[in-house]
Amino acid sequence: MQGSGRSVVTIGVFDGVHRGHQRVAGRAVAAARELGLRCVAVTFEPHPAEVVRPGSHPARLTSPRRRAELLTGLGVDEVHTVEFTLELSRLSPADFAQSVLADRLRAAVVVVGEGFRFGHRAAGEVETLRALGEKYDFTVEEVPLLDAVSSTLVRERLVAGDVEGAALHLGRPHRVEGVVVRGYQRGRQLGFPTANVETLAHTAIPADGVYAGWLECVPVANLPALYEGERWPAAISVGTNPTFEGVPRTVEAYALDRDDLELYGAHVAVEFKARLRGNTRFDSIDALIEQIHADVADTRRLTSG
Repeated sequence: MQGSGRSVVTIGVFDGVHRGHQRVAGRAVAAARELGLRCVAVTFEPHPAEVVRPGSHPARLTSPRRRAELLTGLGVDEVHTVEFTLELSRLSPADFAQSVLADRLRAAVVVVGEGFRFGHRAAGEVETLRALGEKYDFTVEEVPLLDAVSSTLVRERLVAGDVEGAALHLGRPHRVEGVVVRGYQRGRQLGFPTANVETLAHTAIPADGVYAGWLECVPVANLPALYEGERWPAAISVGTNPTFEGVPRTVEAYALDRDDLELYGAHVAVEFKARLRGNTRFDSIDALIEQIHADVADTRRLTSG
């Protein structure tokens, strides 16, 4: 089939590209290599739930850019992002198989996770897909799920502030992305200048608290490529900063030992290694500074090596 223009296709929302998604994508990549074909991951934007039930969009574990980056990092040759519309949601399983899998992608093999559903009102099952494959000349592989690994469980861990538990599902630390904007500059006044991150819409942000992790500049089209490729251990604050009233919920990251960074307007990623503590209202600025010093020391220990 080498050079035939056909492909091995895997389909899913792939939010988080967690260990279960990695298993499915890995099998698709292996099948493509065996057959000498390209491997294509089909995913959807926006999230189907937001289109079918507006306002129900689940918290996003990965941005579209990051999702594509993770999938190609697994060996996928092309990430084909399908615009999910009401019209698409109303396609029957047969119409979806013909228009997307057969006509658009010329699928030779379709690899899906166990329990895969597709088509209008999720009427299509894996056996439906196999029957359609006989009609449209593709075979279907169903990959068993990993026990207790799902995007829903990752979100639950993050709501609880359990970023280490989330990382076990993801196979890597959870990250949030966004543009650095001007905040109240209280961190700078205290001697710990922070990057105030305006996160992307619907981002899954861990529970309020203080975390150890990393801050990294991420190159994105049309935004400054400052400090490209640099990554710093960081003490991270999520919440409203109860010592100072009237502050909206924010994600702020202090890059350890760096008071010289000029990150305004840069696109950054904040990765969460461990939760250090919950948010506390301090009776004095001195008490707050003392605690920040302790948080920095804990962050240094947890991110070293």
